[in-house]
Amino acid sequence: MKITSAYANKMIKALEDEKSYILGKEESSILYTAAVDETPVIPEYDYEETSAAVAAIDEKICRIKHALNRSNIAARIPVNGQEMSVDMILIRMSQLNKRKSILNNMRRELPKTRVESGRYLPKKSVPEYQYTNYDIDKVKEDYEKISEEIMQMQMALDRYNQTEMFEADI
Repeated sequence: MKITSAYANKMIKALEDEKSYILGKEESSILYTAAVDETPVIPEYDYEETSAAVAAIDEKICRIKHALNRSNIAARIPVNGQEMSVDMILIRMSQLNKRKSILNNMRRELPKTRVESGRYLPKKSVPEYQYTNYDIDKVKEDYEKISEEIMQMQMALDRYNQTEMFEADI
């Protein structure tokens, strides 16, 4: 069957929901309580049928994820003048997002900040200042470049996930 990555992920989500439903039903049916002097109300439950249903869902999810992983490794997506596989894009986006977070904190710093003494520390007679040791404008510029690069990668990935078909043995 030919599918897109977006469709594969929707199928996986639906299968996971079905599995969760079956396991929830199993959990509420495996035990029952009855008083000694009453006729028990035994919930309908078939261990073998439930186990087979869960195994079938797991097998289908496994096949879809395998096909998706193969596609993610084999695909070549043009991004910012180079070709990258999906897994490379995801790794690079993770790296860039970590750096972006650091730069975000750095760009918020003021060039000069008065250092306050703590609650329990005695007040200092001479004020102390903390200074940035970098060019804030350069940090802001790099932050914007990284944001743009992440956006370009995400757009390329979204386009690929919605349009490119691959074979899945479902």
